[in-house]
Amino acid sequence: MINEEIRVGQVRLVGPDGEQLGIMESSAALDLAYQKNLDLVLIAPKAEPPVCKVMDYGKYKFELAKRDKEARKNQKVVNVKELRISSSIDEHDFDTKVNHAKKFLQDGDKVKVSIRFRGREIHHSALGAKSLERFRDALADFGTCDKPPKLEGRSMSLLISPSAKKD
Repeated sequence: MINEEIRVGQVRLVGPDGEQLGIMESSAALDLAYQKNLDLVLIAPKAEPPVCKVMDYGKYKFELAKRDKEARKNQKVVNVKELRISSSIDEHDFDTKVNHAKKFLQDGDKVKVSIRFRGREIHHSALGAKSLERFRDALADFGTCDKPPKLEGRSMSLLISPSAKKD
């Protein structure tokens, strides 16, 4: 809330430079802000008495927007790439999937490796767990395992995060 929107009797006033100006009537604080060509901004409405600051509100909003934009620019979006293998995967196919996963991890993405059990394969889920552990061991230099192989319904999955880059 700013300027005339502030409807409390007394406020604790903080000056534009951060100095304490004391407790005064909100109308007197508003007059003081107008004399300096600034705005009266309610900072802590729950305090007793509420705390107001004299500042340039437009400049304050601009600085906040600028800070938020800078924070979004520096933010890294982590994607989760999913690879599907079977419990009876052949050696060459396995190597191809490992190479794809290495590329994803080097790009900074997480990799989810999953095995979908069809039909009676669910009774041999230990083979699927062994394949996933073999996959995890093949990628040990490129990433770390976030969660161990876990059976969820008819599929078993493993999540691997990229390891810290050595620059």
